This record gives sequence, C-alpha cells and structure tokens, in this order.
Amino acid sequence: MAVTAALTLLAGVVAGAHGALSAALGGAVSLCAGWSSAVVAAKGKASAGKVSAGGILFGALRAEGVKLGVMLVMLGIAFAAYEQMVAAAFLGTFVATAVIFSMAFFVREYN
Repeated sequence: MAVTAALTLLAGVVAGAHGALSAALGGAVSLCAGWSSAVVAAKGKASAGKVSAGGILFGALRAEGVKLGVMLVMLGIAFAAYEQMVAAAFLGTFVATAVIFSMAFFVREYN
C-alpha cells in the first residue's frame, strides 16, 4: 500500500487531481485482484491427509485465474467509467503494485 500511496502522491504532483485518482484506481485494481486470489486460495480443499501435488497446483492455478479475471474486469470498468483517466498514472501504479505483490512469493520468513 505504501507504493500505491507514493505513486498516487507523485501522480498528483505531476498530473493533478485526475492523475492522483487514476493512480489510486490503478493500485486499487491490483489490490482487489490480489485479495480475490487470496480468498480463492484460502478456500481450497487442502484438508489434512488429502493433500496432493495436483490438488495444490489446481488450487494455485484457479486462484491466479480468478486474479486475472478480476484484473481484466476492473481495468475495463475503470477505463469505461472514468473519462478523464490519466492512463500513464493508472497503468504505472497498476503494474508496479502487481509486480510487487507477485514478488511476495519469493519472500521467505526466517525465524
């Protein structure tokens, strides 16, 4: 969220209020898509004793499919609904947050 806030402020300085709102919408699309993916992944059927590699792979692919679907729908809605969209701010924040959240997979917590 810090990245979205920073890019929103930057877009607001560079492109004004419409730039700031466009950047915030781009970050919101990415955040909502990631949230929906997490919800689908959490509702997977990984019960004790019935975990298989195929089941885990199917659950992960289903969650990613939901994420991509939510992204496409929300991108379409945002561009159709907001006529004064600053595309560079919107897409820049969207791509930055999507890349950062996809990199979370590579972060390992060492205790």
